[in-house]
Amino acid sequence: MDDTRDLKKYVLLAATLASFLTPFMGSAVNLAIPAIGREFHLDALMLNWIVTSYLLASSVFLLPFGRAADLYGRKKVFLAGIITYTLFSLLSGLATSGEMLILFRILHGIGGAMIFGTGVAMLTGVFPPQERGKVLGINVAAVYTGLSLGPVVGGFLTHQLGWRYIFYLNFLLGLIVVLVTVFKLKGEWRDVRGEKYDPAGAFLYTLGMAAFMYGIASANASTYARWVLALGLVLLALFIRQELRYPYPLINLNLFRNLVFAFSNLAALIHYSATFAVGFLLSLYLQVVRGLDAQTAGFILLAQPILMALLSPLAGRLSDRVEPRLLASLGMALSFAGLFLFSLINKTTPLWVIMGNLVLLGIGFALFSSPNTNAVMSAVEKRYYGVASATLGTMRLVGQALSMALVTLFFGFYLKGRAITLAASPLLLKSMHISFLLFAVLCAGGVYFSLARGEVREKEGRPAK
Repeated sequence: MDDTRDLKKYVLLAATLASFLTPFMGSAVNLAIPAIGREFHLDALMLNWIVTSYLLASSVFLLPFGRAADLYGRKKVFLAGIITYTLFSLLSGLATSGEMLILFRILHGIGGAMIFGTGVAMLTGVFPPQERGKVLGINVAAVYTGLSLGPVVGGFLTHQLGWRYIFYLNFLLGLIVVLVTVFKLKGEWRDVRGEKYDPAGAFLYTLGMAAFMYGIASANASTYARWVLALGLVLLALFIRQELRYPYPLINLNLFRNLVFAFSNLAALIHYSATFAVGFLLSLYLQVVRGLDAQTAGFILLAQPILMALLSPLAGRLSDRVEPRLLASLGMALSFAGLFLFSLINKTTPLWVIMGNLVLLGIGFALFSSPNTNAVMSAVEKRYYGVASATLGTMRLVGQALSMALVTLFFGFYLKGRAITLAASPLLLKSMHISFLLFAVLCAGGVYFSLARGEVREKEGRPAK
């Protein structure tokens, strides 16, 4: 009995700390981007790739590693992921050039993909159904704590000690997770037996997603990039064909025949595509255009994740009583309003307006995220919960990567090879305006799909078919 209690405790510690690390790193690095650019003399496109490379690698490898964890053992994949993540946190802090940092960030992202696909699954495998709600709530709280502390701690470390200490801190925290996993997590967890891995599907998905994302981000740079984009689309089409024919696919595409499931995932993809790059763009705006230090910029950016953390649990509980699509659509509409207002900012916009708009986006995100997740999970039978969760996670990461890819595209068009300095502020503002305007348009379309998904639950409370 004591062994079981200890195992639960250590699995919760490892999974929750891992869930804290990845959003913390993402939001903290945004504050360090101008400092990294100054040290390595990087232009706007290279700075974008420091963020985009990590997201691209995470989104490309999440699905293949998630399936591998189900078949071969979640602890094995989780341990490999946290070791990879921890090692390349350290090496990213020791990087001596922008190119080296981007390479380490790609490998960093591969480790992140292994963590994303296994941590929550380990929790659900160890804790009985009557305890899962509590521990999953703790896990979600860790994610939002990471998002909230990232701008503050990232800004403080960058301003006081230098940007490298963000990666050193992640290395130390990651090392704790490695030690707990190696010495305290006994046994293994896997729910799928007698099935085979789909190497052809994994190959087509990985290469297709990488080519698609790179092609979008670099489409205006060369004809070569456009051919890469076309190749990505062809490979993804072949992946879909493979998954429909293979008896043990990486992802069960038949679930998308359910419109509630399909449109809820599409809404998630759109929302993350429209909102993720906000922190990156505003970090540059506050530090480059407005001349604030990283620490002050971090406190301003804190307004959005704080609202997300406070309101998401409330929105989740409310979605058990109110039709989730209505709450999620309202959240998407608020995000549209906030993004449109950001497309109008200039170098004299009062800081209280920026913070007020971040509050609006935080409320919109909270109203959208938890109810939309509820809609996805309510649309499938219990035996598909793992697949549904992995699909939603893939939509989140692909959306985040797509958000940064679009920013990279616009930076390439307006800033070209220029460094992001005060002299380039007018061009930076132009690229920000067009980015925010496109994101607002995406959210407007997302409201339609969010509403069009239909009722999630019938009157008796059963999943809608």
